Amino acid sequence: MLSFAVFFPISAGLLLFLVPEKQRKLRCCLTELTALLTSALVFYLIMQHPGTTETLFPVVQNLVLTFSLDGAGTVFAGLAAFLWPIATLYGFEYMRHEGREQAFFALYIVSYGVTLGIALAGNLVTMYIFYELLSLSTLPLVMHSSSPGAVRAGRSYMAYTFGGAALALIGVVPVIAWGGGNFVSGGVLDVGLFELHPVLMQMLFLCMALGFGVKAAIVPFHNWLPEAAVAPTPVTALLHAAAVVKAGAFAVIRVCYYTFGRQNIFGTPAQLVLICLSALTILYGALRAVREHHLKRRLAWSTVSNLSYIIFSAALLTPDGLSGAMAHLVFHAIIKITLFFCAGAILVQTGKTQIESMRGLREQMPLVCGIYAVAALALAGTPFLPIFLSKWMIGNAALAVWPTGLIGLSAMLVSAVLCAVYVLYPVFFMVFRRQDTPAEAGARDPGLCMKISMGILILVIVLSGLYSNQLLTFITVHAQI
Repeated sequence: MLSFAVFFPISAGLLLFLVPEKQRKLRCCLTELTALLTSALVFYLIMQHPGTTETLFPVVQNLVLTFSLDGAGTVFAGLAAFLWPIATLYGFEYMRHEGREQAFFALYIVSYGVTLGIALAGNLVTMYIFYELLSLSTLPLVMHSSSPGAVRAGRSYMAYTFGGAALALIGVVPVIAWGGGNFVSGGVLDVGLFELHPVLMQMLFLCMALGFGVKAAIVPFHNWLPEAAVAPTPVTALLHAAAVVKAGAFAVIRVCYYTFGRQNIFGTPAQLVLICLSALTILYGALRAVREHHLKRRLAWSTVSNLSYIIFSAALLTPDGLSGAMAHLVFHAIIKITLFFCAGAILVQTGKTQIESMRGLREQMPLVCGIYAVAALALAGTPFLPIFLSKWMIGNAALAVWPTGLIGLSAMLVSAVLCAVYVLYPVFFMVFRRQDTPAEAGARDPGLCMKISMGILILVIVLSGLYSNQLLTFITVHAQI
């Protein structure tokens, strides 16, 4: 069943290439149906078959393709299963003005299956294979418009992600040779290896953490993410704010807690390096977001910063750090995809991309501006909204790792102020500034598909803050499995 959840959307996505371009209604129905069926299967497996493991076939000799539904995989797979049908529905309306929908939705569904392959991977070789496949399946989506900017973004994306995979491979090969590569809470490598070869093991750890961390846009491997904002909004919203980048952060979590083992890296120079780089990324991404006036690129720089909250929390190498990382992975994904959806709706309805040009937009698009305002307050860390809780968890975990945790905690505090500035600044123009020119003809809230998608997400954001105890209990319990 686990393998079917992975390969069904991949196969269905490839078959969508056979649907004629003119058969738009048929293609949309089949695309949404595939996404919904896959998500239903994932939720069924989460509720009825936790802990299931499936071993398929050897890839090469003793390298076996294995899927497993452990605690961390449950959280990430559940996140993808919730977001994909919503993002697909949003994409139907958005892609009308982009064109070439056949290839787009085919690869969009293929990417869903590949992302589930990463979430449900039971060992290192399976995760690495699907990590590479995710780069291949999303590269055409980044370059969808074929404009010079999209081509440049695609080249940058390809260079960074394939380069990161090559860096990670330096550690993947010996880890599989020495420990087998299966994901086990506490790690799979013998403690004697760290006692005999401490420098070598720490170097291998950093190669894997930073290599997989390229998809999480950790400094100095971050430039590809803001450049990818040129892609259609359904891509930047889901693949580059929730799936691709979260796959990178999730892979780092796998490396820290399920491969090397937190007890083997805790207190070493390798841990300090990862904490310092994540703290630097938190600050740098926030500073660049404040300076950026293109709305989608500002949100992309915000993602660079917030992703390293997850990396920093994971690098603390404590159970509380793991819980904080998984909570922020979920909450940031839901909030950031909502903000990207609002930016995409504004682009489609008005053609506006610069924040200063959006003054008084609430008069024509009250729903979109209202949803953006609530999501912006959530991202800024407003109490009773979800990211406040995950940041609080990360801060408490950082205080327990003294004094190295203070490095990232200091970066978080500065970033929190900058986040309030860069995410609420557009609200000031949209809601509180009056238009200097008459309203554009035809500028209004988007159609039903976009409204439903954004409405569901903003409702979930509010409910996640009001009923946080149940959700945080679920995430914390599964993070420790």
